[in-house]
Amino acid sequence: MLKKLTDAFSPSGYEDEIREIIINEITPFCDSIETDNMGNIIAFKKGKSSKKKFMADAHMDEVGFIVTGITEGGRLKFDEVGGIDDRILPGKRVIVGEKRVPGIIGINPVHLSYPEERNSVIKMRDMLIDIGVSTKKEAEMVAEKGDYICFDSEYKEFGDGFIKAKALDDRVGVAVLIDMLKTANPAYDFYAVFSVQEEIGCRGAAVAANIIKPDYALIVEGTICADSAFTPIHRRVTAAGNGAVFSVMERSSLANRDFLNFAKKLADENGIAYQIKRTGNGGNNAGRIQVAGKGCKTLAMAVPCRYLHSPACVISKKDFEAVRSLAILISERIDEI
Repeated sequence: MLKKLTDAFSPSGYEDEIREIIINEITPFCDSIETDNMGNIIAFKKGKSSKKKFMADAHMDEVGFIVTGITEGGRLKFDEVGGIDDRILPGKRVIVGEKRVPGIIGINPVHLSYPEERNSVIKMRDMLIDIGVSTKKEAEMVAEKGDYICFDSEYKEFGDGFIKAKALDDRVGVAVLIDMLKTANPAYDFYAVFSVQEEIGCRGAAVAANIIKPDYALIVEGTICADSAFTPIHRRVTAAGNGAVFSVMERSSLANRDFLNFAKKLADENGIAYQIKRTGNGGNNAGRIQVAGKGCKTLAMAVPCRYLHSPACVISKKDFEAVRSLAILISERIDEI
């Protein structure tokens, strides 16, 4: 499932492909499915009680780029869609537009670079995408301004239970919600929201939450993992292999303490590993969901992901399984809070 989800071409604002995959996968397991005006999927599964509403959210968009111009030599100018670090871009493979045109993000070779260029980060505005043509006319036959661009990166399993792929933020969450719909017996009426445009401002989730007006919301994410030998101990905010990540505070949200303590208790009772994210940096849909309608109790739970927002995100299968198992338990026992 993760391979199918991460292979999809679906940057923010262009979620059609991943939406179709999700709907095909969940339809037999839902009482109803709605696609709202933003493009969010709202899947409903009847719970044992309708006393309250429980919502789980995972965003289905990914970071990417958009074509902003075409040079006379047929190269593509581009800008980011979502937050992407300029340092990772030179030499990366990409796919452009509906025609899935392959391209390479190019810069001047080291042989032709001035010393000051080699000692500084080249900005995205000074890079171009080479799609293997020589004229503007040729390029315009296969690409145009406004075309979306995604990283071209294959799903790979490697090492001792690790996975490498693009878009693990947040296709890990999407996979978890799919499993929740397939296997959980929710305590309350359950709304699984596969939201759009998280990477450009958490827009879809705000709309969906105002439609549903949930009492409880679990946000399932991929989050920062900084656990390399070059990272000082105090900056290792999460570690791959140490279990599900709970965010107590982020830029736009605070976890509900009752919800957080309940989730930790469930994890302890069932031998599920977890860790607390040791930074307030970053953000996710919790901030918009928390204040929707009359407000709701939220908790963000995530899979730690190395090299976030790159073509080679890395997660541990153990962490993914911890999040999946705990999310299902939460949905089945949320009435115990």
